[in-house]
Amino acid sequence: MEKHWRLVLIISIWILVVNAAVNESTLRRHRYEYGFLNGSLELSPEIISTDIRGKEAAAIESPHEPHLTRSSVIFGLTKVANESNVTPSCYAHLKQVQRGILSRQPWAMKVLDASGTKPSGFVFGQNYWLGSRDGCEGVRRPVGITLSRNYERVMHYSILTQSAPFGMDYRVIYMRHRSPWQVEIKVMSEQVLHIGLCLPSSCSSEEVKQLARYYVAGDLFAADDMFDMKPEVLYMKDLRLSERFYQRLTFRLVVAAILVTGALMLCAQQVRVAKRADEPDLGLAPVESELWQALDTLLKWQPFQSFVSCFDVANNWRKISAMRENQPGEIPIMNGLRSVCAIWILIFHVVWYMYFTVHNKTVLISYAEQVFFQYVSTAPLLVDVFFTISGFLQTYNFLRNEQQLDAVRRNGLWGNVKLFGKLLFHRYLRLGPLYLVVMGSVDLAFAYIGDVSVFHINERFDELCPQHWWRNLLFIQNLFDHREMCANWSWSLACDMQFFLLANIVLFIYAKHEKLAKAITLTGLMGTITWSYGIGIAKKFEFSFDSTYATGTQIYTSPFVRVLPYIVGAIAAWYYQEQRFQVSELSERRICRWWHFSLKVFVGCIYSTVKRDLGYLITISLFVLGRALFSLTICWMIVGSASGTGVWWSRLLEAKFFQHLNRLSYAIYLLNPLVIALVYSLTSTSSAVDPFLLSVICCGFTMIVYLASIAFSLAFELPYSNLSSLLLKGKPKTS
Repeated sequence: MEKHWRLVLIISIWILVVNAAVNESTLRRHRYEYGFLNGSLELSPEIISTDIRGKEAAAIESPHEPHLTRSSVIFGLTKVANESNVTPSCYAHLKQVQRGILSRQPWAMKVLDASGTKPSGFVFGQNYWLGSRDGCEGVRRPVGITLSRNYERVMHYSILTQSAPFGMDYRVIYMRHRSPWQVEIKVMSEQVLHIGLCLPSSCSSEEVKQLARYYVAGDLFAADDMFDMKPEVLYMKDLRLSERFYQRLTFRLVVAAILVTGALMLCAQQVRVAKRADEPDLGLAPVESELWQALDTLLKWQPFQSFVSCFDVANNWRKISAMRENQPGEIPIMNGLRSVCAIWILIFHVVWYMYFTVHNKTVLISYAEQVFFQYVSTAPLLVDVFFTISGFLQTYNFLRNEQQLDAVRRNGLWGNVKLFGKLLFHRYLRLGPLYLVVMGSVDLAFAYIGDVSVFHINERFDELCPQHWWRNLLFIQNLFDHREMCANWSWSLACDMQFFLLANIVLFIYAKHEKLAKAITLTGLMGTITWSYGIGIAKKFEFSFDSTYATGTQIYTSPFVRVLPYIVGAIAAWYYQEQRFQVSELSERRICRWWHFSLKVFVGCIYSTVKRDLGYLITISLFVLGRALFSLTICWMIVGSASGTGVWWSRLLEAKFFQHLNRLSYAIYLLNPLVIALVYSLTSTSSAVDPFLLSVICCGFTMIVYLASIAFSLAFELPYSNLSSLLLKGKPKTS
């Protein structure tokens, strides 16, 4: 009987021990699963070792693993990682990501979701597999959103609250593919895959690049099977601004320019306040500090005071915003032509830089070839409007300046060289400061977006500008390959400066040897036509976008080709001024017909490229002769406006409002590509082109560029224009 009770007691104790162990295991499992689903669990190494590693064998046998390996780049990288190709910490964290994905831990599922995979639309240019930068941020820390528990949800609350047990970073790896199953437009390097990855911070970029090479070389990349991508790893970004940014010479120069300009503006404000009183010799405003007292003494020096006054913000703003009646001798339609064309080219740049961030590039190009969108895709033709106006004004103003003409006729060679140098100096003084500041800003902006933008930047001006800045300084950048230009949209400014020099040489010759100057002009006209034909035929030029880009150096930015409208404008100015051509001598009905005919020709030239697959001989003929006709149309508008004639639409272009925009047109021209490229590059994902959305974007960019142009004009354009006037006339312009 005693043995029986002993046996019962032993069995009871054994049952209690077993139940206690089972209950503790069950309770621990319940705590884990509750925290797993609701985000209250802290993933300590102990929990991982006891629960996750206990399931590792089952997780490895997951039916999802083969699919994940081939479809998900982040999961594929965890598979090819081993202790020999990455550091121990990187290896451990990658394997932990792998186990977390297979066991469906919330933080790991967010890692998988935040990393890019192949989306649809690859055939038409979808190379942006960026995943979600915000999603990766949600892996690092809980998402700040409050959801009421009063409503039933099928979601796991832990996807909001659970964070990774180690640091995670969003990075982008870039691979060049060679798939024949994507439309290749041949406009820069569009065949670059952008793959966003949410990676452990312990893995360096070099390690990840090496893992990516193993992954794509090991036939694990599913997209390579069907689309024959044959990807090649190029580089990787951690999307952080490097310390080298603040060490760049342009950073110091731009900051110095801003500080000096700001100081001069403050001094100008001090001078303006002092001049408000009626006393003849009041001096400057009262000051107390020694620094301001020293400045007070300096500003009482009249030459320095005159120089500082050029930077007066209030006076310069009045000049920019002034809208007055047109004066005799002015050509008011030029204000409208320049303003409208500046905004028109801005819209073209909105579409052009959108090309590098949209994932349906083929659709965007197809829009550009439709009839309705021709006014955008042929906007580069409007550069000829500026060249025609420049050629006309340069000749018109020179021939009207009797004092300067007499000086040229009286001077010897050395005297005319000095006069020529003086004209060149003042033109450089008016154009150079704003241009150089924008060039420095371009270098800084592209260095910044080169580090932090998710997009592959095709035009690395931060690399080109330090190498080729001297070309821009001398206004000769358009004489070199267009792919090597710093701020490549400035090619037209270089052309304009070169045309200014050549036109002045010819005009100086005209003042002394009229027939020789005419012969040189006609020779130049025939020469540019012949040259354009020769280059166009040799390069088999077409209006297609790939052909236009490929022949950019030889045709689009070449001064030998683009000088045609400048010469046409100069000849028209000579004929109007020297031959005393008067439009008003024609009948009113005939004048009206000519005005409307010029508008039809203008619109016809804009839409002349609607068919882009013409033979290259027809294409180059249309390009050369069409541009000549286009320039003649602009010349008629200028001469008609100068003669006081016009119709309803020309009167619109002569409106006072365009006086304001015209004063900003130079800044708009220089700044709009910089602003547009910067804004596009700082977006976190690609977008699809949509005509309605595009119109809204254009309005937004127009306003942003307009405001930026006011600021830059007040700081870096008008002060130096005032200084030029001060040196020429003894005082700055007042109108």
